[in-house]
Amino acid sequence: MQSTPANAVEANFDGLVGPTHNYAGLSFGNVASHANEKRVANPKQAALQGLLKMKSLAALGYRQAVLPPHERPSVDLLRTLGFTGDDARVIRDAARSAPELLSAASSASAMWAANAATVSPSADTADGRVHVTPANLAFNLHRSIEHTTTQRVLGAILADDRHFVVHPALPGTPVLGDEGAANHTRFCGAYDTRGVEFFVYGRRVYGGGPAPVRYPARQTFEASRAIARRHGLADDAVVYAQQRPDVIDAGVFHNDVIAVGNQRVLFCHAHAFVDQHAVYDALRERLARTGATLDVVEVPDDDVSVADAVGAYLFNSQLLALGDGRQRLIVPQECRENARVAAYLDRLVAAGGPIADYRVFDLRESMRNGGGPACLRLRVALNAAEAAAVKPSVWIDDARYDALTRWVETHYRDRLAFDDLADPHLLDETRTALDALTRLLDLGSIYAFQR
Repeated sequence: MQSTPANAVEANFDGLVGPTHNYAGLSFGNVASHANEKRVANPKQAALQGLLKMKSLAALGYRQAVLPPHERPSVDLLRTLGFTGDDARVIRDAARSAPELLSAASSASAMWAANAATVSPSADTADGRVHVTPANLAFNLHRSIEHTTTQRVLGAILADDRHFVVHPALPGTPVLGDEGAANHTRFCGAYDTRGVEFFVYGRRVYGGGPAPVRYPARQTFEASRAIARRHGLADDAVVYAQQRPDVIDAGVFHNDVIAVGNQRVLFCHAHAFVDQHAVYDALRERLARTGATLDVVEVPDDDVSVADAVGAYLFNSQLLALGDGRQRLIVPQECRENARVAAYLDRLVAAGGPIADYRVFDLRESMRNGGGPACLRLRVALNAAEAAAVKPSVWIDDARYDALTRWVETHYRDRLAFDDLADPHLLDETRTALDALTRLLDLGSIYAFQR
């Protein structure tokens, strides 16, 4: 079953895995990240796996774009932290005296584009433009340095201010901790009609309330509400919900590890939200005002436990629209390898409900670092004029896929261990690769070293 072209689409902007992809175990609360700490990574394979997913979805008729990786290691971060001298000396000194800082400066975590930003389509905003706020990712050092480059990248791709507004990130304080679209979903009828934006947070800073005790709640209510105000969203077009603290403590560090939605469908675990049925009621009531209805596909804990969901990343999947109003689910290979999850997926499709089929992708290199299909993409709903205003060179087709594949084959290592981060040649290799990539994607000088 193919997707059906429409006047308005939800485009997926996937992050391209960077040349320094490695397993450093930097993300506290991300079970897979810690479980695979210090394993030898294969950046080339990781990038090729991601590109194949992009090509495959484009071949199915979906609008698919690519976001470039960031410059890593970040010498700017290391200089800010007191290291001096030429770039090679900065890296060598950091490796010798503070390897944990070099590790943070070398992370390729910008590959997970779901954390890049929160996007509100023009149909929802007060000024009728697409609004984008890069995530400050304030909780983790290695991620908190991403938003400046993310803003430049998105500003280059969405450059037409008649259609797009790319804001700066929120202030980088724990009060306004923002993890981007990993905690944001939009429900609607057609993509160019008014929808309901669903913000999921882990805790309230002001006013108290339940909170996890083992792992941090990275997204705050205060950040979600600030983004809704900034994007010009009407109060009756927004629903806020709290993720259950106990599932955060079980390793569900973002909402997209326990729930995913698209158009009129919410696919979630039975233990996803605080006051879960009240959340459903609020979404149904808001969505009904737009003329659409909500279909909830709730997975019972008896069928798939939270531990199974975290291990297989069942909900860190993509829901993609089909031409008949139903959805297609894109899942990682781990979902087929977990017997309980695989059996549930087969029953789900056989039931003939709103999820019509599913496709499996091997994204093992990303999965070992705690990121599945949904982590790799940023969703951007666009009408026809907005899609035409996107930098055309980022759209994936066969020719672009072939060019990017050759680029990866030319510039990426097929083995990267933790100790390899101390090699100053890795920075030179990365900068050479990124220079070539900006020409390939016609993005201009978006990296600090190019200025």
